[in-house]
Amino acid sequence: MDSRDGQRPASCTTPILVHNPHLDGLKNDILYHFSLGTVTHDLPAMFGDVKFVCVGGSPWRMKSFIEYMASILGMEDPKADYPNICSGTDRYAMYKIGPVLSVSHGMGIPSISIMLHELIKLLHHAHCTDVTIFRIGTSGGIGLEAGTVVVTKQSVDSNFLPKFEQVILGKTVMRNTDLDPKLAQELLECSKELNLFNTHLGNTMCTMDFYEGQARLDGAFCSYTGEDKQEYLHDAQKAGVCNIEMESSVFAAMCKMSGLRAAVVCVTLLDRLKGDQLTSVHEVLKSYQQRPQILVGHYIKKLLNDQKDC
Repeated sequence: MDSRDGQRPASCTTPILVHNPHLDGLKNDILYHFSLGTVTHDLPAMFGDVKFVCVGGSPWRMKSFIEYMASILGMEDPKADYPNICSGTDRYAMYKIGPVLSVSHGMGIPSISIMLHELIKLLHHAHCTDVTIFRIGTSGGIGLEAGTVVVTKQSVDSNFLPKFEQVILGKTVMRNTDLDPKLAQELLECSKELNLFNTHLGNTMCTMDFYEGQARLDGAFCSYTGEDKQEYLHDAQKAGVCNIEMESSVFAAMCKMSGLRAAVVCVTLLDRLKGDQLTSVHEVLKSYQQRPQILVGHYIKKLLNDQKDC
């Protein structure tokens, strides 16, 4: 069976799929940006038990997430400092506790794409199965109050189309950006159980830029009016777009190709219909950023507890 469409094979476990015959000829697959390799490291021993992966932009946020998971899963060690597995490089950071892996991806499509290539290969080389992956992060909302958590239904481009375009050998290849609908609904149910903050299901627009690409008026350059901005954002809202960020399209496309069950969970830091700059104090923004962690953490804990009861 060709699993390029991301569908799960008819078996009791779901492996991580790679689509690169050239890997078979490598004596040592060097995961350069992780400072790991198939010969230099025992990847099955290090990562074979991973069932959940959570990725986000900043290293400190992903360390905070693994500390949070250690706490709610009862795996917290007062003497542990949760070392960075990728300490041999300054490109990405990686932390692990039990079956949970936490990895930073930087900002934007190119940065997360590089990380995902090596993460998918890492999980493949480690013989991981049945892995669920989440992207947690921040975003700008459209018509949603600050602090709202958005679970992405579908990632769309700047024309509100559900696709990711990749240029390969000078040719543009279009890839699907569907995410797991059942996983999204399960996360919504978890949010209802928590009843701590508003959670919304909707489309997420993924852009290549933070300023002009997101219709901001406060960049170094701007060739449009405030009215143009409002018209564009209202058109996005009519197309079902609830928030804007810079990684979801390639995340959705690559996870689908590799057979990973995936979700995007981002908190809105402001309503872009009302402004462009962040004016909330640091403590408020920090509390907002913790909300995707709380939701995903609750989901993981619930699943692990259910497995124990089986």
